Amino acid sequence: MKRLVIFDLDGTLLDTIGDLANATNHALQAMGFKTHPLGVYPMLVGNGITKLIERALPEEDRSEATIEAMHRHFTEYYGEHCTDTTHPYPGIEQLLAELTAEGINVAVASNKYQEATSKLVATFFPDVPWVAVEGHREGMPTKPDPSIVFEILSGHPTPKAEVLYVGDSGVDMDTAFRACVESCGVTWGFRSREELERHHADHIVSDTSAIMRIASGTTGIY
Repeated sequence: MKRLVIFDLDGTLLDTIGDLANATNHALQAMGFKTHPLGVYPMLVGNGITKLIERALPEEDRSEATIEAMHRHFTEYYGEHCTDTTHPYPGIEQLLAELTAEGINVAVASNKYQEATSKLVATFFPDVPWVAVEGHREGMPTKPDPSIVFEILSGHPTPKAEVLYVGDSGVDMDTAFRACVESCGVTWGFRSREELERHHADHIVSDTSAIMRIASGTTGIY
């Protein structure tokens, strides 16, 4: 049995793409740039807000000053609207309840900035006894750098063999690999099964019950 399951947030626990797209488009429009359709955004997210903004801008306009101004517009809007369309994926709330009932600790490791990460987790999962809710903070490298996993483990020491890292992208699978913990890729998020395979996920699952089986040590087809 795993003693700790670390979850990515966007595309894993929560479907946040609509609110991320709306906030980015708001910032683009405020700065006089062309906006993007919703379908573009799943390939823009995953490496933090700064990288999202950089990718959304025209290549010739990715100056530090422009990115900083976009960041201000984004965070002002997102702070007010980050829960407008966001919702947990089907089965997530039951999964978290089952994991904690089995005595398995749960944590969040997100590239989203800390304030928004904390707000979303508190809003949608207020009764979950998280051992850590870690978002991106200034001075901390973003995933796939494994520092965020090491920070969680420093606060809640757990043998790496008893840790499962769950995410929806190659960034997450690389984070788990660099942290030397077992990885589980989910197919309901923002990226494809093929991406998870390319990044050598230890498990790839299409439903939340499979995560429970992996965490509890039950074998089966996922």
